[in-house]
Amino acid sequence: MPRLELNPNFTDPDAFYAALTETHRERSDEESERINARLVLLFANHIGDQAVLEEALAIAGRTEAPTAETAAR
Repeated sequence: MPRLELNPNFTDPDAFYAALTETHRERSDEESERINARLVLLFANHIGDQAVLEEALAIAGRTEAPTAETAAR
């Protein structure tokens, strides 16, 4: 069964962060929330595997920052 990838997997994390922040620049809080909701749905669709999505939801719902070690719990 596929597992959620928690190790760094970006080809260019700085470029993604810059693009993400640029997308939100000069947007209202409401617009930013809609963008984030659409991103979640787009990424979930790309992943597609229900077990991986549920693993991601469980990890995201935790109060501590997710790491490869905490994901195994």
